[in-house]
Amino acid sequence: MNYLSPIDAAFLRMESINTPMHVGAMMTFKLPEHAPRDFLQRLLAQMREHPFMPKPFDCKLAHTRLSGLAPAWVETEVDMDYHLRHSALPFPGGERELGILVARLHSHPLDLSRPLWECHIIEGLENHRFAIYFKAHHCAIDGMGAMRMVQRWLSHDPNETSAEGPWVLAAKPPEHAATSKKQAFLNRLKQPVKLAGEQVRSLPDLARALVKMSKGEDAQTRAALTTPRSLFNVPITQQRRLGTQILDLSRIKAIGEKARTSTNDVLMAICGGAIRRYLLEHGALPERSLLASVPMGLARPDGKAGNAVAGFVCALGTEMADPAERLARIHRISVRAKEELSEMSPIALSQFALIGMSPLILGQMTGALPKLPPIFNFVLSNVVLSKKPMYLMGAELEAMYPVSFLFDGYALNITLVGYADKVAVGFLGCRDAIPRLQRLAVYTSDALTELEQAVGIAPPAATKKAARKSAPAKKAKKATKTAPRGTGHSAR
Repeated sequence: MNYLSPIDAAFLRMESINTPMHVGAMMTFKLPEHAPRDFLQRLLAQMREHPFMPKPFDCKLAHTRLSGLAPAWVETEVDMDYHLRHSALPFPGGERELGILVARLHSHPLDLSRPLWECHIIEGLENHRFAIYFKAHHCAIDGMGAMRMVQRWLSHDPNETSAEGPWVLAAKPPEHAATSKKQAFLNRLKQPVKLAGEQVRSLPDLARALVKMSKGEDAQTRAALTTPRSLFNVPITQQRRLGTQILDLSRIKAIGEKARTSTNDVLMAICGGAIRRYLLEHGALPERSLLASVPMGLARPDGKAGNAVAGFVCALGTEMADPAERLARIHRISVRAKEELSEMSPIALSQFALIGMSPLILGQMTGALPKLPPIFNFVLSNVVLSKKPMYLMGAELEAMYPVSFLFDGYALNITLVGYADKVAVGFLGCRDAIPRLQRLAVYTSDALTELEQAVGIAPPAATKKAARKSAPAKKAKKATKTAPRGTGHSAR
């Protein structure tokens, strides 16, 4: 048996009917120019052919008397007909139909008695396209791990005909010589003792970091203790809604160069502008800035799957009307937070992540989380897939939309994926808590234009025309009667 790390086990313990703890991705592909009619059948056949599944996708959760305290993986036989599925969209097969299907698939929890993943091949997408939706439990993989998995699965060569599944990453490692029962028992004792020693030795490092993080105007710990309750901090139900948008990476980089900030800072400022407009429409904008929990992927020293993540909270300047001032504040906070995290050891970072998750774990396990004061308003993460186009059996990947998870009392999650020359924005929300979720996705495009203008960059002509058609924030209450126009889609 392989025991889950403390962070991996935490995501497993937070699983509930209303908060399934799986993460997913929706990928859209363009069929090859001369693809045969049975292209998807051939794709499915190739993806089924490989029996080897790297850990933990070839494992299920162990059921023992100690499972509640120390969950572990055990190897099992994988039923590919169950995990790999084929679906079709109803006519006309547009973005809306795809969004509805994926939101519905994402709303259903994974079967915890089986390996914790599913892959859905979806045909019938308009304009000679198809989609793939993949989901796996967060206790098995994090965002950075998912990116690495897709990077290894897809190819930069459009002529590559292999179509191994995203779970097939390498050849099966050679088996080691069998160890005696006594040696195996001693090894199992040494591991927790060694880990405990490392945890104790890193406590002074963690204490120094926490003291430093509590000082100054932009202190993370102080900000988390004064988080305003918002429209997004309400109890949630099981059903989800998905909103997406595509942004031009070159425009985002131009803003960063002009304002001397990072691309990630610009993306956070864009999301802050979209959220400010959305909350103004609903007459629900708090006087203090909303806070985003911003996870940062870390390298796992053991090279295993699972979660290796720390993060910080960042005020998005939602109370600020000036987009340039909002960006400057985000940049100042993120630079300080990254410096503080970089000074911590890997063990101290893991402890810091567990401290940050503790209120969420305890609150969700007891059902009290929606009643507790929020420590942030939503999660906002950003990952990069590839700077070059990628292909699956000759089919070009158009976009990869992230589909994340929600905590109870935290009804919104924003995830961004950089791919080629675009950034895909994915808004996941509770269907019953957040009305007209797609407005948030559409408003990111408008917020990008506003930020360009604020830093002195003229937006493209086509974007200017679209921005003039959009209702300004101060007239937003009248605009709520009609759906906004945009390229994104939503599971309504």
